[in-house]
Amino acid sequence: MTDSLLAETEGGVDAARPPNEPMLADVLSGLRLPQKELSPKYFYDTNGSRLFEQITRLDEYYPTRTERSLLEQWMPIWVEELRPAALVELGAGSAEKSRIILDAMSAHETGNLFVPVDVSGEFLHDTAESLRAEYAGLRVEPEVADISGPLEISVSLPKPSWLALLGSTIGNFGPPSDERLLSRVACHLGPTDRFLMGADLRPGRLKTVQRLELAYNDAAGVTAEFNLNALRVLNRELGTDFDLGAFEHRAFYDAEHGRIEMHLDARGEQVVTFPNGAGSIRFADGESIRTEISCKYDRRTIDLLFSKAGLLLERWVEDAQGFFALILAKTC
Repeated sequence: MTDSLLAETEGGVDAARPPNEPMLADVLSGLRLPQKELSPKYFYDTNGSRLFEQITRLDEYYPTRTERSLLEQWMPIWVEELRPAALVELGAGSAEKSRIILDAMSAHETGNLFVPVDVSGEFLHDTAESLRAEYAGLRVEPEVADISGPLEISVSLPKPSWLALLGSTIGNFGPPSDERLLSRVACHLGPTDRFLMGADLRPGRLKTVQRLELAYNDAAGVTAEFNLNALRVLNRELGTDFDLGAFEHRAFYDAEHGRIEMHLDARGEQVVTFPNGAGSIRFADGESIRTEISCKYDRRTIDLLFSKAGLLLERWVEDAQGFFALILAKTC
């Protein structure tokens, strides 16, 4: 998940600001599909980012702490052996987990260049400043970009370089977008470069469907509030009139497609209007908006995805319970 460049105003949409036509077109096209949907990027204003940080600290939400544990265990070993001279993190956010890799690079004196890539320029600037203060001699070259689009890195990267996509962010793309993203990654890798990725795993011997679903249905309701925040963003940015009390959070595992789906279910029939004659959207009782997918993986599905994208899986480690995997790959 990544932060978006959604502007914030108090008290609703800013009438003095020109309408966000690309956002309006994107939202309307999604809500007019047979299965209504919204891009998960609309979760992420300041409030949404704060809520997601809360989610990562919940007892129910295992991915963040499990991936961190794997990074702490394996990065000192892999970095010492492969000696990356530079690290590029796609969808870096606050770069909290990249710090584990940077610590290993510093300890083994392998390199001092970090390129965090994220869509939010202001947030990325703050991250870069924090890292420069924390790591003496670290060269931080932030790149503002949406990783779902063309992957352009302007800074010259020394060899070998590592590209990282952590947090099982790949799962939010789904096919065929995931293959396109990884193909762009493969194009940036030379023979000595590596791609580091975190992947949330499918249910197995110790990981039940119930445990997986619990991560998206926490008892405190933080994930539900996070889900509803997308409607707050639309009301503020586009001037829509979604009644947040008329929608209910629902998340479940779709075994056929191997993914979690998050939905907002309409509680009763309703009509949501867009201002300035842009149109309206009708909801039947129980009709849903799909707000996010989060694909889950196993070794076979990762092997297949990588082979289609021009990547070769080199190393695979997972926690003892089989909840999460850390993967290292190279170009074919």
